[in-house]
This record gives sequence, structure tokens and C-alpha cells, in this order.
Amino acid sequence: MDDYCSPTYFIESDHPEIIKFSRDLTGDADTDIEKAVRIYYGVRDKIRYNPYDIDPDRESMRASRVLEKGQGYCVAKAVLLAACLRSQGVPARLGFADVKNHLNTRRLKEQMGTDLFVWHGYTDVFLGEKWVKATPAFNLSLCEAFGVLPLEFDGRADSVFHPFNAKGDRHMEYVNDHGSFADLPWDMILGAFKATYPDFYKNGSRGTADFKADALAENL
Repeated sequence: MDDYCSPTYFIESDHPEIIKFSRDLTGDADTDIEKAVRIYYGVRDKIRYNPYDIDPDRESMRASRVLEKGQGYCVAKAVLLAACLRSQGVPARLGFADVKNHLNTRRLKEQMGTDLFVWHGYTDVFLGEKWVKATPAFNLSLCEAFGVLPLEFDGRADSVFHPFNAKGDRHMEYVNDHGSFADLPWDMILGAFKATYPDFYKNGSRGTADFKADALAENL
């Protein structure tokens, strides 16, 4: 369990800004479940989801950098959530799966060339003597723009993407599980991204587009 409580290069649970951010979120919470729930919602909604922001630079994936930017895609937000949880003594690790996203935007799908998201990231949290999944990717305002039900987390049951959206249309489909890791396997993930999305890193607008604006424009 020590591996899931200790700081790493990416999961910087000993970084002063991570500790401060986490303490501000937990406030007077005195149980691990209360702490985990408050931290989950803080990372979910205070850090904007942006799938265009996938930088090949290792430094960009460190928890302190994600917090500083105030945005990131699913893996970046999972790293930050794990760091915040560990900073408050709650064991956490990273989980990964390939998912088919049926509510993609046209711009992102054109850049990626597919609706398959490889190595989608979430956070495993050890609470109540068991591991539970927490997925902080989509912030509330983005869910509203997409018409997607926001993912809730109570610290007792898995919080994973719904197969259908609020209208009953297909949303997310999990197609392959990569397991759990004590730290971010960045080289492995980046290699998979470059193999699956060869044109994405050649696109000059990568990281500058507004995913929420695209979603709003397409769902009016």
C-alpha cells in the first residue's frame, strides 16, 4: 500500500501547491470518504476538461503543472486527483481503459481520426477496505453543454462514464482494460497516442481549440 501513498515524479503529493489545494477542498472533513468526495468534486469542476491539451512534454503531466494550468484531459485530471488524495493520506492509483466516445466533437474527431480514446484515465481510490473508481474528467459545465449526465462520486461505488447520455443516446463504451498503476506510465501512453493518432501532433491548433465551445455549437 506504500506505493499508493507516496509521491512520485508525476503524482506530486508532497508539492506545496497540491497540499494547499487539497486542504482547501477538504476543509473540516475528518474521514477518508469525506475527504475523497470533496477532493473529487474540486478536481472535477475546478479543472477544465480539455482533450486538445495533450502535450508530449513529460513535465506537462505533473500534478502541479495540471493544477497551474487549470485544465487537462482525462489522464491529467486523474493524475491530479491521485496526487491530491495521497497528500491527504488517502491511498490512490491510476487506472486506464480504451473507450469509444460516441459524443465526440467534429473538430476533435477529425484531428484524432477516430472516436476511440486509447488509455482513458481515471483514479482508483482505496476507501472502506476496497478500491473504488473515480472519474473526474468532465466538469459540470461541460456536461451541461453536451447534455451528458455528470458523474457523481460518493466514495462507496464506482464512478465511471455512463453508457448513455441524458437523452438516451449512446455515450461511452469501455472496450479494453489496461489495469492500474502506482505512477503514470507516460512513455507507454504517449507511444500509444502517437501510434493511434498520427495526425494529432502535427496539427497546429492542438491545445488552442475550445472543447466546450465546440460542444455548445454542435448541440444547439
